Order: sequence, then structure tokens, then C-alpha cells
Amino acid sequence: MPSGSNVFVDAGVLLCADDGADAAKHLRAREWLKVLWTSRCGRLSTQVLTEYYANATKQLKPPMQQGDARAEVRRYQHWKPWQIDHQTVETAWAIEARFQVNWWDALIVAAAQHQGCRYVLTEGLPHEQQIDSVQILNPFLVGPEVLDAQAAPTP
Repeated sequence: MPSGSNVFVDAGVLLCADDGADAAKHLRAREWLKVLWTSRCGRLSTQVLTEYYANATKQLKPPMQQGDARAEVRRYQHWKPWQIDHQTVETAWAIEARFQVNWWDALIVAAAQHQGCRYVLTEGLPHEQQIDSVQILNPFLVGPEVLDAQAAPTP
């Protein structure tokens, strides 16, 4: 994976990695996360971890045990989650207004921008949408090999 290709991961991707209800999504999410762990380029925010914990312990079927969900949140602390601060909120307001995205997605994109991410993995926004310096990737439409392909020099 090329340097400077940090990838911000939305809570939905984390949840699919733990939820076997949709086998194809489960496998693809796990594939993405494995690459991001190995390359050390995965990023997220406290917002994402909060959403992950709440949904893992309430909406997964069966719900994840609280202790297991806490262990996962602690593990993702290695990705140095972005703390939502005033500047992030200001950036998110600008994104919300300019790109007409919902508030929660705007906060995700703002956190990704502040972390210098090139990509956001999410189903919540249109695949390949460009929002300033961040490109949206639907991880269930493309695999992690797209990162190397997009970084390859053009002849």
C-alpha cells in the first residue's frame, strides 16, 4: 500500500466484519480490515467507535457481549481515533453545506480530512464521490487492491 493512503473506516464496515448475517459483506469487511491492520493505515474517530459499540451491543443478531465490544473498541484505539473538536465541527458544517450530505457523514469526512486520509470506506455515501481531498469507497463494491491500483503511476 502506498504511503499517504490512510483509510478512514466507518462504523458500518467494522460492524459487518463482526456480523456474519451477510457472508459476502462479512468476508469483504474482514479483508479490508486485515489490509489496514497490516499496513497500519486504518483510521477512525471517537464518533465511529461510539456508533460501533452502541450497534454491536444492541443491533447485531445476536448482540455482542459488552465486554467483547469493549475489547474491540480498545483494540481500535491503536488506530489513534480522531477526537471531534471545534475545528472538526466547523469543517463538517462546511462539508454538510457544500456537498449536501447528512451531519453524521459530514463529521466522518471532516475527521478523515483532519487525519490526512485519502479515502473513506462507507456505504453511507456514493461510491467514488470526491469530497475535497477525500474519495469515498464502498468497500463492498471494491476490494483493497484498488488502493494499489489507484496509486500506480500512469504511463
